[in-house]
Parts: sequence; structure tokens; C-alpha cells
Amino acid sequence: MKIPKVKICCISSIEEAALAVRAGASALGLVSAMPSGPGPISEDLIAEIISTVPSGITTFLLTSKQDAQSIIAQQRKTKPNTLQLVDAVSIDVYQALRSELPGISIVQVIHIVGESSVAEARSVAPYIDMLLLDSGNPKLAVKELGGTGRRHDWKVSKKIVESVDKPVFLAGGLTPGNVREAIESVQPYGLDLCSGVRTNGLLDEWKLKQFFQQVLQ
Repeated sequence: MKIPKVKICCISSIEEAALAVRAGASALGLVSAMPSGPGPISEDLIAEIISTVPSGITTFLLTSKQDAQSIIAQQRKTKPNTLQLVDAVSIDVYQALRSELPGISIVQVIHIVGESSVAEARSVAPYIDMLLLDSGNPKLAVKELGGTGRRHDWKVSKKIVESVDKPVFLAGGLTPGNVREAIESVQPYGLDLCSGVRTNGLLDEWKLKQFFQQVLQ
């Protein structure tokens, strides 16, 4: 079984970015404006943090925008190498992003709400570079688009991993205590976590160490 990549999300400072990279993260998530959830920081701060990240580390900009021009403007301002679309978009948005932002990877979040999420993942897979499976609920009056700290049904996630030909990140309630089970159950390409390695909202070096020990064993 391959060792999964690890993305530490909700990075809020240059110091947190450096800590995550030292711990072993191969990707960092930076959260722009969201309707709910933890971690949003200003686009100016996102750009400042990204400018300090070593080459070879993947930088994910999390965006809740659903129109191409707004997403393109965010990417051009903040300069991530990867866009994480946390809400559904139309096919023409993927096409516009490909055209206007060559070389920028596109990751579509699928919020696992049941078996219907498998069909949703299959339908978007041809247009994106990676999928990320999370535990939000876009249908609420105030959308939940990530950062819930909740675990979803990993059996559904496993079906998606087996049925698409794109790399899949697993998110949602991952901790040092359950990550081995997640890896063995789902066998994802990557793991994505925020609250599971934080204490009082701040990245916790000890929790990071515990998490990576479980991933690498």
C-alpha cells in the first residue's frame, strides 16, 4: 500500500506553513472567504504565505466561488498552484479555468451525503485533476463547504476511489487516532485535515508528529 500524501489545511500564517512542511506535509490548504467553517484568511495573507512556501510543496487555494472569472481573479492574486473548488460548478467553469490558467491543477470537492455522491464524483472526474471527499453539506441554508471535523461514510469514499481514474484525497474528521483505519479502509491517494492536528485553533506540533507516525507506520 502506498503512503498517502498529506495536506494540512486551514494554514493561517507563515509560521504554520513552515511547521506543516517540517512535519512532512506535501501540500498546504489556504482558505479564502467561506459561508461557514474555520480557517478563512484574507487573500493578501494567502498570497504572502504562498510566496514563502518551498518549491515542490503543493499550495491549494480553497474557494467557494462558482463563476470562472472570480476564481481566476483569486488565483492570479494569490498564486497557488492548485485550485480547490469546495462547491459545485458547471462544466464551462472547468473549461474556462483550463483555458485561462494553464498549468494550474483543479481539485473538485465532493461532499459525501450518500450513495448519490458516487455518481457526482464520476460525472466531474473527466474535467478535473483530483477529487477531494469531505463531510460538508452544500444544501443547508448556510452552506457547509468543509472544516466540519466530521467523519463521513468511508464505504462511499472507497467506492469513489475504486470507480474514478483520478487521485482522491480523503478529508473529514481525520485524527491521529483514526487515520490508520482511514488509510486501510479507503486507500486514498492523499489525506486532508484541519482540526485533527490543532489545539485551540492553532497547529499543534505534537499532534502533527502523532499523525505522521500513524501515516508512515
